[in-house]
Parts: sequence; C-alpha cells; structure tokens
Amino acid sequence: MRNKAIKGSLSSYLSWPVLLTILLIAMNIHIYTINLKAGIFMSCYVGLYALIAFLIYGFKHKALMLDLVNYAMLFHSQINQAAMQVELPMALLDEDGNCLWQNDKFHDTFSYDLGKRFHISEAVAAITDQYFPTDCENNCEVHFNRDDNTFYRTVVQRLELTGDEEATANKLGIGNTLFVVFVYDETDIVQVVRENYDQRLDIAFLYIDNYDESLGGIEEVRRSLLSALVDRKINKYTSKIDAITRKIEKDKYIILFQHKYLSELQSDKFSLLEDVKNVNTGDAKTVTLSMGIGLQADTFRKRQEYARSAIDLALARGGDQVVIKSRDNILYYGGKTIQQEKMTRVKARVKAHALRESIEAADKIVIMGHHLPDVDAIGSALGINRLAMTLAKPTRIVVNDVTSSLAPLLKVFQDNSSYPDDLFVTGEEAKEFMGNGQGALLIVVDVNRPSYTDAPDLLKIASSVVVIDHHRQTDEAVENPTLSYIEPFASSACEMVAEILQYAGDEIYLKNIEADALYSGIMIDTNNFMTKAGVRTFEAVAYLRRCGADIVRIRKMFRSDLEEYKVRAEAIQNMEIFLDHYAIAPCNAERCVSPTIAGAKTADSLLDIEGIKASFILTQFDGKIFISARSIDELNVQLVMERLGGGGHISSAGAQLADCTVEDAIHRLKEVLTKMKEEGDI
Repeated sequence: MRNKAIKGSLSSYLSWPVLLTILLIAMNIHIYTINLKAGIFMSCYVGLYALIAFLIYGFKHKALMLDLVNYAMLFHSQINQAAMQVELPMALLDEDGNCLWQNDKFHDTFSYDLGKRFHISEAVAAITDQYFPTDCENNCEVHFNRDDNTFYRTVVQRLELTGDEEATANKLGIGNTLFVVFVYDETDIVQVVRENYDQRLDIAFLYIDNYDESLGGIEEVRRSLLSALVDRKINKYTSKIDAITRKIEKDKYIILFQHKYLSELQSDKFSLLEDVKNVNTGDAKTVTLSMGIGLQADTFRKRQEYARSAIDLALARGGDQVVIKSRDNILYYGGKTIQQEKMTRVKARVKAHALRESIEAADKIVIMGHHLPDVDAIGSALGINRLAMTLAKPTRIVVNDVTSSLAPLLKVFQDNSSYPDDLFVTGEEAKEFMGNGQGALLIVVDVNRPSYTDAPDLLKIASSVVVIDHHRQTDEAVENPTLSYIEPFASSACEMVAEILQYAGDEIYLKNIEADALYSGIMIDTNNFMTKAGVRTFEAVAYLRRCGADIVRIRKMFRSDLEEYKVRAEAIQNMEIFLDHYAIAPCNAERCVSPTIAGAKTADSLLDIEGIKASFILTQFDGKIFISARSIDELNVQLVMERLGGGGHISSAGAQLADCTVEDAIHRLKEVLTKMKEEGDI
C-alpha cells in the first residue's frame, strides 16, 4: 500500500497548496520590483506558508491514503453485500466458463448442490459455449425453463480487463477475460403470453358430407329425428370445450372456441367423426363429417379464410376428416372412410360448361398429366382434346416419357391421319408452342400436385390453368386455377372427362379410338372394375360403349409381356408380411420397359391373398424409389403415403423417395406403419 501513488483528479486536488506556493513566490518577486521592504516582509510570510503547506502535505498524506483505503473497503463491502443479497441471480465466470463468484440467489436457485468451482453448464444446462459473446459490445441471451412452470432469460456479458486489473487477474491465473451472467425470472411474462395465446379464438367450419345421400331418402319424420340426433352429438361434443356452435345451413355449422381446447380435440383425434358414424340411418349409408379449422392468424378475418380453405381441402380430399390450417402448416385427422358417391351430376354439368367457356376464350390449348403418364392421364387428355378440336382450337398433349403400357395407345393415334403429327409433344416443345403464354390454356389432368406434373414449368407460363383430377388434394396445389374440378369419389380422370363430354355440347362426338382410350383409363384405374367402381362409373362406361368403345380391342392393346409376369412373380415370392397384415415387397423391374406399372400391378394382385389388408411394392426407377400402395377398405393407404411425401386415394396411393435405396425405403415405410399403429391411425 505504501508504494501506491495517488493518481488522477484526487492527486491534482491534494496538490493545490504546493501549486499555490509557486504562485505566491511569483507574486513576491513582483512585489520586490515595486518595493524592497514590502518584498522582504512578503518573503517571510511566503516562506512560513510554504513550510506549513509542505509539512501538512507530507505528514497527512499517509493518513489520507489510509482513510481512502478504509472508505474503499467499506464501499466494496457494502456493494458486495448488496450484490450477494440482491434478488437477481448473478455469477462471474472465467474465460472457460468456470464460476469465480456467485451471489446467494444464484447459489440457492441453480448451484445449491454444486461446490465453489463448477462450470456454468452444470448449473444452467442451457448456457453452452456458443452463448459466450465474442466481444464486449454484444451480449448473448438464452431462454430456458427448469420445468413447465418456471421460465428464465439469461444475459451473458463479456468483460475485458486492462492495466492493473489485467495484471492482478494474470497473477491469480484467471486470464484477462471475464463473463457476467444475469438470470431473469420471466415466468409471469410467459404465463401471461401463454394465457393470451390459449384464449385466442379459433374458427371452425363443420359440414355434413353426405346429408342428402344419407338422409334424403328417409321419410320426413325419421329424417327430422336423425337430423336432430346428429345435431345433438355435435352440440354435446362442442359443449365440453365451451364452444359457440351455430347452424348456418341444414348441413353446415360454424364453431368458435378457445385455442387451448384444440390440444384436447387433437388428443382424442376428433372422436366426433366416429361418433356421428354410429347414427343409424336405416340403410347401409353412414353419416360423415368434415371440419376445417383456421388458427395462428393476426385477424379474425384471416382465421376465417384459413378455416374456409381447410374445409374446402377436407372436402376435396374426400371428406370424413378434419383439416387444421395455420400460417405455416396443415394437419390432417381422420379420412378413413371411403367417400360415398354423389348421385347428382349438377356439379359435372356446371364444370363442363365452365371448361367449354375456358377453351373458347383461349387461343391455344396444352394438356398435361403427371410424370410418367399412364393410360388414365392420356385417355382423359384425349377426351379433352376432342372437345378442343370440336371448338377448332390448336391442341398439344405433353408426353415426356412413353412407357411400354402407354406405347400401344399412342401408336393408334400417331398412325391415324385424322390427328396432327405433333399432337403429342415433349415439355420443351410445349413451351415453344405456348410462346410467352398469352392466350394459352393449360389443362392438367389426373394430378393436382404441381411437382408431380410432367412439365411443372408450363404452370408458370400459361395465362390460365384448369385442373381435372380424381386424387385427394394435399396442401400442395396449383395456384389460382381458372377452374378446379377435383372429385375424390370418381374412379378415374377418364370417368370425369366422360361425364364432362356429355354436358359440354351436343356437337361433341367421340371417335371409337377416343372412346377406347377413355374406357381403358377407367378399366386400368379400377383394376378391371373391382375397386372404386360406382354407379356413375358404369354410366360413363355405358356412354363410351355407345360411342364405339370395344372391350376386345382394348384387351388386346394392353396385354402384358412374359417378362413382366416373371418380374411380378419374383416380387410376390420375395414378399414380407409386416405387422401380420401388410405385404411389403421390392420389385426388381429393371428388365421391364415400364417398371412402375409392373409394381402397381403386383400391388393389386397381392390384395387377393386372404388376410392382407394392404400391399406396398417398391420399385427402383429413374434414380428414385416408387412405392405403389393398395388396399381394399381396411386401411387408408393415402394417409400412409402422405407421411412419405406422396398421396392418392384411400385404396390406391403412391410416393416417390429420392436419395435412398430400396432397403432404406422399406425401413422408412415400416417406421411409418409402426408409428401409425401406435397412434391408433391404423
């Protein structure tokens, strides 16, 4: 302490008597020039003053230093006591994150069971090395919780020691960098935010999918009774979540409820869907519901738009399900029931007139199916082409890859002089045909996912887009289509086009080879009318027969070769039964011209085995793994394929997996099936 010098402003302040002595000496010299006698007297007083000043400065310096040290120690003690007792947890760390000092609050809250020296991550696991700031200007923050009811925000500040502080720190071996940790309890804030979030209003639309089909044919008295019973089940279900339920039409409801209850509805997987199916209508038909819920929007209007989009998506996917739409995600629940076929054709007639108007307004038409188009895609495209040709519109059909199953059908039209040589074009040729897209109408058939189309770039060029498909819609959809006609209950796109042609105009006459193409698409997609064939399916087939479709000609056209039969037999031999009811088999179809078609046919044939609820055939082709999934009515394979990035129907679906082997794909498929079984979805 003796060697320590007083520096700074305090040193200047204490030196003022010495500085004043110099001033007095200068004054004394000036007085000598005026009067010698006065100068002598002045010198005596200046000397006496200088003696007293130097004596005080010399003898009181040590006492002053001692007083300063005592004050500093007292001040430090008070500050340290205050820091130790403050309710804000604080800790001082070295550059390695080891604790050098902590106050009582930090010790009691986070390090009670730890010693004096510990790493900060032992006390607060959330604070890792990545949260230590690299400079003194920026602080790092981390939020963590110790349980579901206690939440904290931690601020880590960096301190750089310099001068004497750095030298002292180096002597102690703690380096010249320190970190100060402050921990703020933000439990109250989090709870307020959570309560505010939980009390946000969610909007739901609930529709009875098949009100007319299930209750329309029942006598009036019984219909009212059953309608009231459905009403009661809906109101009872929504009352347990304190919801506001209002019936806006005979088969439509709007429901308002607090967001905190949504997790309860999700946990029981919206049991209302199954409860309503137990309503006995007196015949084989069951009542099914669809619900669309909108949430996570800043305004009520936006949440209503989300709910409206969700219910539209639920209906487009076939009904009997709940769709939850938020700003960033879409969730699906239910969808296990095969949608009942709607007997009314009003919608088909309206869509037919709208399609005709769209074609008449366009200058050129391009028709496109999915990647690796099948007979259903090309057959429906040829049906639309007949409508466009009747209206004298130049038309092209996009076919990038011709499979062996498709080649016989295309050959019939390519060898026919009634059709232009450039009717079938590639995606690049279609781009040239469309030009800048002005006046170009793109009609997408047998697919509604943009990424699955044969030439996705055409969607950006066309001035207007029409979608006609029978697959269930997913969250990936064509943006702003001029016309969207998606009917999941339809057996095939060819069936839908056959209905459209009947209402598009009396001057539309199908040629027999066009009728063959449409008939073939229906026959292939229904597995020779064994799956998804309804009343309207056979009515469409009857129309095609009247137009000249010949089943013998069609059967000869689509006979399989011997190599394909061998591949299918090998796949069946290598089949594995998973979870007692699901057939999984790799299909080595490299020898086939159309590997995916061979896989699909194999999946269909496996359903003939007793005890098999669903079949999954995995085929490697074009750098990807194609999965063909089939079932009869005991498993919704669409839900399975959606978890793998695919989609389709309840009984017929598929997926494409990239950057993996067949073994990896089988492993992923088994994981999905196992998880769905554990969750009760299958």
